[in-house]
Amino acid sequence: VQLQASGGGLVQPGGSLRLSCSASGTISTVNTMGWYRQAPGKERELVATISSGGITNYVDSVKGRFTISRDNARNTVYLQMNSLKPEDTAVYYCTVNAKTYKWVPGRDYWGQGTQVTVSS
Repeated sequence: VQLQASGGGLVQPGGSLRLSCSASGTISTVNTMGWYRQAPGKERELVATISSGGITNYVDSVKGRFTISRDNARNTVYLQMNSLKPEDTAVYYCTVNAKTYKWVPGRDYWGQGTQVTVSS
């Protein structure tokens, strides 16, 4: 399973960005999808997750500003980021828990990361 993320970039405070991450390869089932981020000198932290049934979870610092969604037909997860702040600056990684075949346990896969910089 390969993950391809896109949509990062430089944006001014208060601006918006939309990240996308598509999973490809041999996939039987896609379970939870999510986004993590890692700022310089900090540990990687969970940003948001979405279950196969559409249940979402957010870290407190992004609640009300970020929205995670998924397109199951395209095995794609999105992160709409509004009202961006300088402290949102980080490399954002997508992650997917997926099964390659029905009889194989699901495991986590990671994308390559996309840089988001919020600065004036």
